[in-house]
Order: sequence, then C-alpha cells, then structure tokens
Amino acid sequence: MTRKDGRSYEDLRPISVSLGLQRNPEGSVVYTCGGTKVLIAASVHEGVPEWMRGGTSGWVTAEYAMHPRSGPDRQKNLGRRDRPDGRASEIQRLVGRALRAGVDLDRLGPRTITLDCDVLDADGGTRTACVTGGMIALALAIDGLRKRGLVPEGVLRTEVCAISVGLVHDRPMLDLCYEEDRDAAVDLNVVAGAYGELVEVQGTAEGAPIARAQFDAMLDVALRAVPALVAAQRDALARAGVDVSRVVRAS
Repeated sequence: MTRKDGRSYEDLRPISVSLGLQRNPEGSVVYTCGGTKVLIAASVHEGVPEWMRGGTSGWVTAEYAMHPRSGPDRQKNLGRRDRPDGRASEIQRLVGRALRAGVDLDRLGPRTITLDCDVLDADGGTRTACVTGGMIALALAIDGLRKRGLVPEGVLRTEVCAISVGLVHDRPMLDLCYEEDRDAAVDLNVVAGAYGELVEVQGTAEGAPIARAQFDAMLDVALRAVPALVAAQRDALARAGVDVSRVVRAS
C-alpha cells in the first residue's frame, strides 16, 4: 500500500542537508526531510554548567523553538527561548539527551556545546529531525575543536539518529508527515546509534493499548531505517571535509 506522497509504509521521506548557512556557529546545518525543515547551530563555549565545575567532563545541551510561520498559520511566541512552552521544553531535553549519548564527555573536556534547533517548516517529525541533523552540526563543531588541537580523536562514541514510526491501519508506518501522525493509533519516536543501539524510545497509544508484537514490529521498522539516516549524516560530513574516522571512535 502506498501513501499520499507515493511512499511505501517503510520508506523515509527525501532527506537533504545544507551546510554553512550561518558563518558564526562552529557547526551549522539545515536538515530537511520531506516538508520539515530545521536550522541547527552548534555553539562551543569554554566552561560547563555550575553543577559540573571542578571536573574534567564536558556537556552537550539543546534548545528548540518553532518559527511563528513554521505551520499553516502564524502563532505568537511559539516555543520562545526565554519562556519555552511544555512541548518545546520536552523536545529540547530529548534532543540534548540523545546527542549526549553519542559523545564521550570526558574526551570533550570542560566545555559546553549547545545545539540551537529552529524549526523553519513543520510537517511532522521535528524532534527526530533535530536529533539527526543535530548530530551533523555537533560533529562539525567537534571536528573544528580537533583540528585546533583542543580535543583528541574519537570524541564521538557513535553517530546518533532518530526517526518516527506510527501504527496506521494496524501496520507500522515510517517517518510520518503531520497528517499521518495526527491519524496514527500509536506514535513512536526512536533514537538509536549507528549500529542500531537503542538510546531512547518514546511512544504513546492514542486510544486502545497495543499488543507487544505490534510495538516490536514498529521498533523493527524504525531500526531498519538507521543505516540510511547515518549514511545521510556521513555524506553531509564528507562534503564538509570531515574525516569521520577521526571524529567517531572506532567500534
């Protein structure tokens, strides 16, 4: 069965990554998947939060906001950085947790990398786009630190990516657009490492509970998409002149 845009139930939306839109951040990408487009900037700050001072580890965190016209109608103060709403706060915590899982914070050293994620166009999957695109921006920033001799090789344990999958007509459907997400009986967001290691799974049954077998089938569909997502990340980094083997620790 095909979907409105012609994809099969297990197809990703088309992905594109634009690099260097901003000249000031240490890493800058625009990550596009279907109708969703996110601008992500990675900024390096020497120093760590107060509660980490005195140690030798670093920190990775994220902020998330939606442009007022990221949707069909203009919305005021949507996810303002100075006063994020509940949804924005929940998403930025997810993005921060997800990306920290891929970083050896001891190798990063006592510095902070902040990922600012601004949704320019929203058509479902904004949080997963922030994770997958955010990893590219993060790797760019880390590679810049490596080239300056400030961090060693292998600061990244693994690339991290994320994807959504829903239960639609009792079948798993990958990479949902807004309308598909709205109508899904179950919405699942899966964060994973480059080789399918699980980082985080967020899921909600919108109505009746689902069977374990259905949940497992959805998870399998999500994990089968990981190689394609990681390939898109590595392609973007290669275009930026990043030697991934020097940024990501050998498995």
